[in-house]
Amino acid sequence: MTDAPPLSTDELRRYARHLVLAEIGGPGQQALKRAKVLVIGAGGLGSPVALYLAAAGVGTLGLADDDTVSLSNLQRQILHGTADIGRPKLDSAREAIGRLNPHVEVVPHALRLDAENGAAMVGDYDIVIDGSDNFATRYALADLCEAQEKPLVTAAVQRFSGSLTVLAPFRRDGGDQLLPRYRDLFPEPPPAGLVPTCAEAGILGVVTGILGTLAAAEAIKLATGAGEPLLGRLLLVDTLRMRFEEIRYRRPKSAR
Repeated sequence: MTDAPPLSTDELRRYARHLVLAEIGGPGQQALKRAKVLVIGAGGLGSPVALYLAAAGVGTLGLADDDTVSLSNLQRQILHGTADIGRPKLDSAREAIGRLNPHVEVVPHALRLDAENGAAMVGDYDIVIDGSDNFATRYALADLCEAQEKPLVTAAVQRFSGSLTVLAPFRRDGGDQLLPRYRDLFPEPPPAGLVPTCAEAGILGVVTGILGTLAAAEAIKLATGAGEPLLGRLLLVDTLRMRFEEIRYRRPKSAR
């Protein structure tokens, strides 16, 4: 993270409720201002992630997306509005973030991330958040973040449920064991067609809001050092029963 100038008078007022939190305070808010966070996807998950990180005062927010806004997006993709239908999502997202917090620098990346185009982009950021909607992107991003030693917050949703975890497989736990990879949790993608898309199975709009907001919270914790990130822990959210469960997972001991 690069140095950031002192908080302005406007920023001190804007972030007043953060500044009184002992776990964040002035140093934490400065850390957020210095932080560069990359969000993959400006859709259902990326929308609440981007809005809450912008509101929190993240200094640089990268957004990667190559899609345009459609009417069916608006049930859950709260970065965009009816007037944005047909526009690139990056354009409407940038405008929405600018209205919310002019102190945030938004860096658009008009692409669909893959192993080739993602390496340089990931390297420019401190923290990465995966709000993508396909397995190819998830696995490619997890590999890129591991190779470049960038912590990755990864969320997924389907119908009425979702999951969330934090990956930092280049770090070690208290027992000097490397923390788990994405592939320790999900060894390989499911066969094509086995897991239906949101368009096929449907999605309750607020589920993306819940998981996206939780992902933003994990990124803020990583940036400020507050709390305990979901490292080696998979959070499962079931909104039909409004139940939160946790599964712990580890890297095989043979992997050092």
